[in-house]
Amino acid sequence: MKPIAIFRHLPIEGPGYFATFLDNNHIPWRLIKIDAGEPVPDHIHEFSGLVFMGGSMSVNDDLPWIEQELSLIRQATAHNVPVLGHCLGGQLMAKALGGKVSASLVKEMGWGEVSVADNPVAREWFGDLTGFNCFHWHGEAFSIPEGATSILSSPYCENQAFALGVHLGMQCHVEMTERLVIDWCSVGAEELANLDEPSVQSLEEIEKDLPARVAALNAVADRLYRQWIVHLK
Repeated sequence: MKPIAIFRHLPIEGPGYFATFLDNNHIPWRLIKIDAGEPVPDHIHEFSGLVFMGGSMSVNDDLPWIEQELSLIRQATAHNVPVLGHCLGGQLMAKALGGKVSASLVKEMGWGEVSVADNPVAREWFGDLTGFNCFHWHGEAFSIPEGATSILSSPYCENQAFALGVHLGMQCHVEMTERLVIDWCSVGAEELANLDEPSVQSLEEIEKDLPARVAALNAVADRLYRQWIVHLK
């Protein structure tokens, strides 16, 4: 099998549990470190799937690699090569497919419940799961691209995930590990302390019962990732 290309945009926003899942299932992958200046590939022919991770930048920023990644996503969807996006990655997918990305009314940071939509597409991805506790860290959100289906929402963000055939774009972070949560909290400690919004948790709230929360989220990620890899070429 050709490797999966995983695009990293910040050193602390790596593939996390997704890499563990791929290794456990003996699926090859290649990390493309955009943050370290590695170039965006010109073509998808080297890869069985494309995965885009998060980042603090906006898809609307004037950064040279953004348009290159958007072009690669369009290539992949045109050739039915599976694409998977986490947070910024989901926003990149939405923009590439004709959606819009704009500032959210509130930032969403920390653990929060998400609800699975009651439609056939959501059932394909989540089975009989109706909701779960997920991790969030974003100040922007995407609209649902034409032809895609909204499959996940939260009280503070209507569009938490969409699916378009074999492609899955998420605003929330199902890839979290304990290490990722701790690192993000360390980097964002000052911001967490200064934001007085019901959609933003304190550092103490985020790290409470962390092993159990992460384990439960990993179980949900397993289901989504397993459904996604079925379509790898």
